[in-house]
Amino acid sequence: MLTDLKTAIRPAIVMTLLFAALLGLAYPAALTGIGQLAFPAQANGSLIREGDRVIGSALIGQRFSGAGYFHGRPSAAGAEGYDASASAGSNLGPTSQALADRVKADPARMPGQSVPADLVTASASGLDPHISPEAALSQTARVAAARDIPVERLRALVAEQTETPLFGFLGERRVNLLALNRALDRL
Repeated sequence: MLTDLKTAIRPAIVMTLLFAALLGLAYPAALTGIGQLAFPAQANGSLIREGDRVIGSALIGQRFSGAGYFHGRPSAAGAEGYDASASAGSNLGPTSQALADRVKADPARMPGQSVPADLVTASASGLDPHISPEAALSQTARVAAARDIPVERLRALVAEQTETPLFGFLGERRVNLLALNRALDRL
């Protein structure tokens, strides 16, 4: 019985070490190398730069709060929101009074208009970089007044920045908020 155990342990240990090295080191290293060669920008976080300075990522939302900027979805990530190190949803359910109070308060900041749902509901990660074209268009009057730009020009800018679904049917039309606000600054 003891010899059977000794005979079985050695191959088990060897196979565990072999697969740990293969699947824990070699395979991830190979995929990282392929990613760096084939898709270097995406493999490094889709960073957006101005000169030598990194100003954000196309994949991670940021807070924009000034009247002259388009605003994104509410974020529950971290105490102030949009904290990438604390990515998480609020975990507030449909019966939560805190959620109901927050959702009721958000449209009050935009009186006299219908507020798109994505401007009052947080994404699951709290870091969604996109809003719907309708959410962007609902903010054009405020941004136009703050920047003294014609509303029609901002509507055209939103249309220019609207991304279509992948292959024409995967996903929804969306606007990357950082790209939209950068284009707005270039006007």
